[in-house]
Amino acid sequence: MFEVQQITICDGWVNTWINWDDNGNATPETFKSFDDAVIALDEYLSDIEWEYKNGNLDSIYDRSEFRIVKCDGEKNV
Repeated sequence: MFEVQQITICDGWVNTWINWDDNGNATPETFKSFDDAVIALDEYLSDIEWEYKNGNLDSIYDRSEFRIVKCDGEKNV
């Protein structure tokens, strides 16, 4: 399992990507492979860039603000 983490000022590297189930319960989003996580991050950054170019955001994220790490469920390895 892999997760995308984002650097934060207060908590350092954190998985900020959340999945919500039908009952409103939140779980961290994880991916079965490193490649799946890369594809998701690429898509996310592309969406953010599109929103920026269309005037919906004041700034964009830099790829260096993210990393992909191997994890075991909710616990990093």
